[in-house]
Amino acid sequence: MHSRFKSAWSQLPEKLQVALRPIIDTPDFQAMLSAEQVNQIKADCGYSDSELAFLLLPFAAAYAVTPISHFNVGAIARGVSGNIYFGANMEFSGVAIAQTIHAEQCAVTHAWLKGEKQLASITVNYTPCGHCRQFMNELRGGGKIEVHLPERQPATLHDYLPDSFGPSDLEITTLLMDTVDHGYSTPSRNRLLCAAIEAANQSHAPYSQSHSGIALQLKDGSLFTGRYAENAAFNPSLPPLQAALIMINLAGKDMHSIEQAVLVEKQDAIVKQWCITENTLQALGCQQKEVNYLD
Repeated sequence: MHSRFKSAWSQLPEKLQVALRPIIDTPDFQAMLSAEQVNQIKADCGYSDSELAFLLLPFAAAYAVTPISHFNVGAIARGVSGNIYFGANMEFSGVAIAQTIHAEQCAVTHAWLKGEKQLASITVNYTPCGHCRQFMNELRGGGKIEVHLPERQPATLHDYLPDSFGPSDLEITTLLMDTVDHGYSTPSRNRLLCAAIEAANQSHAPYSQSHSGIALQLKDGSLFTGRYAENAAFNPSLPPLQAALIMINLAGKDMHSIEQAVLVEKQDAIVKQWCITENTLQALGCQQKEVNYLD
């Protein structure tokens, strides 16, 4: 078991420890439980979906990276598939505070990059801020997503964000997590470049059409990708680098071990990612970084 989980582990009921240990102890545990695992745990322990999510919140919060605030937030996103995905807030020293990733953003992006198509609920250990409420409003059925908080009755996102401004106000019908393919070709044999283009093909940018993606190679040779997730309110939009950093962190890898990075975006894009991407990668110690343009 990873050392980050030791404190959370001690808080679990014994029956959940027995059910969870074979999963958590695997070296490739990547901060999610499949629907099959969830159903088995619920059957063995007698928990409801919400009870299990609350018990797992400390595990999600254990992924928090908080050198600035030292305030750890955890989130559990439950997909309509039955899978559950962990998320936590992530901060970066030496760059603008706007590069911060919120726990709900992390959990939603984690689910999206793992192929989830829609969320049923999100459980958080602290009230979602307005930024996160707006980010979740980009999802299909967003207003109906159940929000679970400690010592409160479940409510919908609509309850937390009434009279919201969202995609429908801008006549956008393709929502975050919907299947898309923007059709950019991958003629290169360069592993990172092809992976970055494939990520850009699945990016969500219906407001600016500024599709972008990134591929990061770590020192151990592992590769992670991220896609741009745009928002109707603009500011909660998540850059592709942040999406990739989420996946690195939740895979138990070190974000400071990025050896090479390739970003792709449109040369004439209204929204450009390269400047903030280069700045954040520099702060993380990555020296080999480049931008390529989509055809």
